[in-house]
Amino acid sequence: MPDIILHNYPQSPVAEKVRIALGIKGATWHSVEIPRLPPKPMLVKLTGGYRRTPVMQIGADIYCDTQCILHELERCIPSPSFFPTPDAGLMWSLSRWTDGGLFDLGVKIILGAGGENLPADFAQDRGRLYLGADWAAELKAANDDLPHLAAQMRVQMKWLNDQLSDGRAFLTGNDPAAIDAQFYYVVWFVRGRWAQGPALLAEFPHVARWEENVAGIGHGVMLEMSAEDAHVQAAQNEPLDVPHDDAHDPQGLAVGMNVAVSPDLDGGEEPSVGTLVGADAERIVIARTDADLGRINVHFPRLGYRVTILD
Repeated sequence: MPDIILHNYPQSPVAEKVRIALGIKGATWHSVEIPRLPPKPMLVKLTGGYRRTPVMQIGADIYCDTQCILHELERCIPSPSFFPTPDAGLMWSLSRWTDGGLFDLGVKIILGAGGENLPADFAQDRGRLYLGADWAAELKAANDDLPHLAAQMRVQMKWLNDQLSDGRAFLTGNDPAAIDAQFYYVVWFVRGRWAQGPALLAEFPHVARWEENVAGIGHGVMLEMSAEDAHVQAAQNEPLDVPHDDAHDPQGLAVGMNVAVSPDLDGGEEPSVGTLVGADAERIVIARTDADLGRINVHFPRLGYRVTILD
C-alpha cells in the first residue's frame, strides 16, 4: 500500500481527530503541512477545489472529510478496529452530532469569544466557512450570547461526564474507538482555544480523566513530507478501482456522469468537478485528470455533501 499522507496543520481541531484516529491504529504516516488560510494551491491541485482540513492521500486516492478518512483507515488497517464493540452504526450516528451541532457550538463560542481580537482574514474565512453567507451577523450574535452558548456546551459536557462516570477508560469500554476521537477533538478545541474552556471543563473530572487517556494514545508514527513529494506519490500511483453499487440512488447517479461535489453548507467554496466512477449510500468517488499528476480519484461522503449532475 502507498504511504498514508495527511494534509493538515497543527492547530486544526478536525485534523486532531484524524491524528488521534491514526494513533488508535498505530499507523505510520506522513504529514504535509498546509496553510491555515487559502489559497492552498498544492492541496486543491489534488482535490480539484475542496480546501477544508484535513485531507488524506494514499497514492492517487484523495479522501475528503473525516467520514471518508476514517472509513478508509478502517478498511486498509482493520486491526485494531475503530469499533471494538458491535455498535458501529450508533457510533457513526453519534459522530454526526459531534461533527455537526457540537462542533458548530464550539466554533460559535470560540469565534464569538474572539470578537474584535480575531485577525480579520481569519474571522472572515472561518466565519464564512462555518456560519454561512451571513457570517458577520452570526458572529456578532455569538459574541452577544456567549453565556447562553456556554450553558449549551455545559449540558453536553455533563452528558459526556455521566457516560464516563463508571470509571471506563474510553467511551465504549476499555478499548479506544472512533467515537473517542470524534468527541475528543471538540473537547481539545474548547480547552485549547477558548480562554474560559478550562474553567468550564474543570467541573467534569471524568471528562478530564478520559481526555488524558485519549491524549495518551498519541498520533502513531508521524514523518514529515513536503507537498511536492506528496504530488510525486500521486503521479507515481494509479487510483483504486472502486465499485458502483447503488441501484436505489435517489439522484439516479451513474458511472460516467460529470458531477460537482461540495459541502451542503454554502461556505463560499469551489466545488470539486469530475467524472463519477463509483457511489453507494455512504460515498461518492469522482475521477479527475491533472496535467502533472495524471488520474486522481477524489472520495467524498454522501452525508453532508451535495452532488450536482452537470450534464
